[in-house]
Amino acid sequence: MADLVKEFNDYRSKMNEKLLADNNKIVKRIFNLDTNAYAEGALDVKTKELLGLVASAVLRCDDCIKYHLETSYKIGVTKEEMMETMGIATLVGGTIVIPHLRRAYEFWEALENN
Repeated sequence: MADLVKEFNDYRSKMNEKLLADNNKIVKRIFNLDTNAYAEGALDVKTKELLGLVASAVLRCDDCIKYHLETSYKIGVTKEEMMETMGIATLVGGTIVIPHLRRAYEFWEALENN
């Protein structure tokens, strides 16, 4: 299962390097905006990551879900907090989110077993 996390991170890093090396001003600004949006502000980082997780699940973006799960895990979000967050995402997004909930749970287990 730890391979799941490694494969995701390796691919993400490789492709991000390629995208940023292309020197596209718009892409670089979007990456920068994304990084800064999740920094400490009126909302703490944990809250922002969990909001990102809900939005990613509702929009059904597995890569985004994995990114927010890993970041949340690293900053100390508990499994219970993650599952409550994913419960809200499933409620808001509807049953179409359930396959993403399954993959999120699997990825969280991989993070725990790393």
